Amino acid sequence: MVHMETKPEGLPSPPSTAMQSAVIVDDERDLADLVAGYLAREGFAVTIEADGNRAIAKIRELKPDIVILDLGLPGMDGVEVCRVLRTFTDCYVLMLTARTEEIDKLIGLSVGADDYMTKPFSPRELVARVKTMLRRPRSTETAPAPETALRVGELVIDSSSREVTLAGESLHLTRTEFDLLEHLAANPKRVFTRDQLLEAVWGSSWGADGQLVDVHVGHLRKKLGERAAAASYIQTIRGVGYRMGEGT
Repeated sequence: MVHMETKPEGLPSPPSTAMQSAVIVDDERDLADLVAGYLAREGFAVTIEADGNRAIAKIRELKPDIVILDLGLPGMDGVEVCRVLRTFTDCYVLMLTARTEEIDKLIGLSVGADDYMTKPFSPRELVARVKTMLRRPRSTETAPAPETALRVGELVIDSSSREVTLAGESLHLTRTEFDLLEHLAANPKRVFTRDQLLEAVWGSSWGADGQLVDVHVGHLRKKLGERAAAASYIQTIRGVGYRMGEGT
């Protein structure tokens, strides 16, 4: 169901591109309606759910482009909802938390959220972040020639199909994990600061801190079967940031 009871003033007309979809999972109805109004004004098809179990069923059905997920849901909380989502979808997940403690942010990111915002927040900023996420190129129309695939050791990154294999075994990555890995692999041996990676992968308007990069690098290393101290793919350059190594 789309909720547009609160219509923000002064926002631009919806874009003419194909409609994108969002599911808002939050039991604060006034806030959910407000955010839905802003997103609908930008041309999104918006669905609101206040219950974690119903939200999972709806996300399975609708296959949205993005899920805006409150961490503090009653019953099945946002952490568990996100954990379940990551078993069947790689859609973007923006986690909302009412507290500022670092642990809240890390918990949300550790289960596969792409980013977080702390309440209270500006609906305009939330919409800007959502649009930045969805502007990332995701061409899947043409399969690349084998020689154009990114190869690092036994790691193969197919940019067109967005598939990653390691020693012939497929890796399941979230969209943000794929974008981060692809960016590093496309620039072999180049060292990137956390701020440079934030701008390249999340966008210059993101406004997050470098910890977001660290958490996603940790996810990638786990999926690559690497430990930070002996990483042959994503290497830490102390005091600077990260670079792609030569692999094994």
